[in-house]
Amino acid sequence: MSAIGIIATLRVQPGKEEEFEAVFAELAPAVAANEPGNSYYRLFRGDEAGVYKVMECYDDEAAVDAHRASDHFRTIGARLGPCLAGAPEIEKLAAAA
Repeated sequence: MSAIGIIATLRVQPGKEEEFEAVFAELAPAVAANEPGNSYYRLFRGDEAGVYKVMECYDDEAAVDAHRASDHFRTIGARLGPCLAGAPEIEKLAAAA
């Protein structure tokens, strides 16, 4: 089994950072509680104002699919959309070992 890493870069509209972080603070524990195939899901602020990165680690492709299809991602995660200044940039990584 090969782990999959994802780095999602999210650009947030000016003035929406607090709302974005509050919604993510609801989403992260829901991911941890409901997705056994996810071992890491955390939000980081970038150096540039309004730029965030979500670092994620999944056991396999099925776990990534389960995340995207989950109720909490579709409901809580959808509330992140109005805060964003554009589409997320997704970088997918394969475990080296």
